[in-house]
Amino acid sequence: MTGVPTIGLNNGIRIPQLGFGVFLVPPGETQRSVSDALEAGYRHIDTARLYRNEGEVGAAIAASGIPRDELFITTKLWNDDQGSESAIRAFDTSLERLGLDHVDLYLIHWPAPAQNRYVETWTALQQLIEDGRARAVGVSNFQIPHLQRLIDETGAVPSVNQVELHPNLTQEPLRAFHAEHGIVTEAWSPLARGALLQDTAIGKIAAKHGRTAAQVILRWHLQVGNVVIPKSVTPARIVENFDVFGFELDADDVAAIEALNSDTRIGPDPDAFNGS
Repeated sequence: MTGVPTIGLNNGIRIPQLGFGVFLVPPGETQRSVSDALEAGYRHIDTARLYRNEGEVGAAIAASGIPRDELFITTKLWNDDQGSESAIRAFDTSLERLGLDHVDLYLIHWPAPAQNRYVETWTALQQLIEDGRARAVGVSNFQIPHLQRLIDETGAVPSVNQVELHPNLTQEPLRAFHAEHGIVTEAWSPLARGALLQDTAIGKIAAKHGRTAAQVILRWHLQVGNVVIPKSVTPARIVENFDVFGFELDADDVAAIEALNSDTRIGPDPDAFNGS
């Protein structure tokens, strides 16, 4: 995987620790952005039905000529597709848009607790593993009670929980629960949508290492064990975000970054969000 470290999932497959996300990449720009990312060395691409760009992701994959077994592709089930039969139909549609015969990881995008269908949906997703059409299944934006309910009622532990996570929202209790249960933590909005790039403490660490603020934050994610999926449509920044393996933060750097935690979200509260 072009030198990117990998983390073992609880079913034995491995996920590249650094990937490329395409949330809010505009229609018409996704194929180029994914192609730029693949050219830079990324082999892990993260999309979702909600993003409306699975087709462009698939087109970039097909045009790249990269062998399928060198790629790790994630997509996600949207809230209004939760339920046993509808989840499988939605998966089939995503797979068709991507032009693939399997994905490496399929996630329930949000628990949508008011619907009370995430346990039923999770049970249905186990069939995708048995069929070989998803190599792993997991969840996104699940809180500890949601995860505990899945485990208690189905006995199937998610391979991954992809959540909002950045220095202003370090999610330490959730990460500890993940570690206890063998769930990999994956960070979306790892740079807090750019809100942290002007932070003074991060700027001092960046100057110390001769790196950018974004590189320092991404390096922190990697060192604490998160899978991280930055996104950009700017070719130079796509390359910059991939160049995070030639330096290491020391203990003081990590402590200074984690001191920025204020439990502040930029996205919705998973306990309240039920959007469709």
